[in-house]
Amino acid sequence: ALVTFVLLFFASTNIYINLHLLHDPVLRIGSSLTASCTLSPELGLHAGTLYWTLNGMSLPGSTYSVVSPDTLSVTLRNLSGSRQQSGDNLVCHAADGHVLAGSCLYVGRPPEKPVNLTCLSHNTKDLSCKWSPGGRGETHVRTKYTLKYKLRWYGQEKECEIYSAGKQRYSCYIPRNLALFTPYEIWVEAANQLGAATSDITTLDILDVVTTDPPANVQVSRVGDLEDQLTVRWASPPELKDILFQAKYQIRYRLEDSTEWKVVDDVGNQTSCRLAGLRPGIVYFVQVRCNPVGIYGSRKPGIWSDWSHPAAASTPSNERLQSGSCDPKPGEQNSTLRRELKQFFGWVRKHASGCSGMSIKLYDQWRVWLQKSHRTRNQVGKQNIPLSFFSLSLLSLHTHTHTHTHTHTATAALKY
Repeated sequence: ALVTFVLLFFASTNIYINLHLLHDPVLRIGSSLTASCTLSPELGLHAGTLYWTLNGMSLPGSTYSVVSPDTLSVTLRNLSGSRQQSGDNLVCHAADGHVLAGSCLYVGRPPEKPVNLTCLSHNTKDLSCKWSPGGRGETHVRTKYTLKYKLRWYGQEKECEIYSAGKQRYSCYIPRNLALFTPYEIWVEAANQLGAATSDITTLDILDVVTTDPPANVQVSRVGDLEDQLTVRWASPPELKDILFQAKYQIRYRLEDSTEWKVVDDVGNQTSCRLAGLRPGIVYFVQVRCNPVGIYGSRKPGIWSDWSHPAAASTPSNERLQSGSCDPKPGEQNSTLRRELKQFFGWVRKHASGCSGMSIKLYDQWRVWLQKSHRTRNQVGKQNIPLSFFSLSLLSLHTHTHTHTHTHTATAALKY
């Protein structure tokens, strides 16, 4: 070889190790390292013309030492953790930048005991577990996490196979072949080239960690002409229809232009609820979630599902204007708009063919769609929607005169 590359590295305990580059070194954080680049006389180069880089950045000359005319060394003290799990690149260059030799350094720490191991089962069919790295978390070197499980009193040890990782949070998914009515022991093992650690064992019964899909077919409707109330109805989770359990439900709702939710906790196991104390003439968004309690007699509290897709409806408007006021307030302008829209939809149902299903609910559905469209929301903002936003185009108007009957046929279109 024309260039010989030798590393000497030592930890804070001052134990020296000579390493020829058969493998890239793995060092603990805080270690120090000396690397030497020895040239072959055939190259005709002097060691004083060489330089070192770490991850593409030139190292200061104060870290160099010309050992001999053909050998240049560099010393790195108190190494920090590797900036990337693929390792840090330490390279020796000729004066013209040509790479002569190099090595990949892995600097990190051994893993600590994984913590916060939690699991849940979706409709008793599978198992998903999550955990966090222990201690300071980041090891700076590639660390393998393995989730293992087995039946508590018998059965062979198994390994989870479907993993995913997020920011300081890991998870694994077991899709099938799980036993009910028998507890499992579950734990996580962490290992890298600097050490290994094992989490505490978690013992659980699948029936104690069940969650389900959000309630389906959530509907919100008015309660007659009551201005401060709405009724919410939903269907229980169909996946659990054949399983003995007691469902609990929660409702949350908010105003159309608000991000703050109000939660109703005392819904119990019924599949409908009346919201009271609402403001008149306002569109409300509503969501529902389910907690399957007591699956097959389990005494543990269940796990809440995700929230359902939002449903929306508006309360009836209070159309009375304050006495002595000449100009309606913004909320009252909105009430006037809704009253005129009702009259307009009634006219369309009466005079336009194929529009019998049009009602004020169509306007509420449009408001839901409008809020989902960020672009449209930026255009409309928080201003009141003027009546001119809806325009009626009479595409054709035919009048047929008979002896005692006048028939008017009109085709209408909504533009928005």
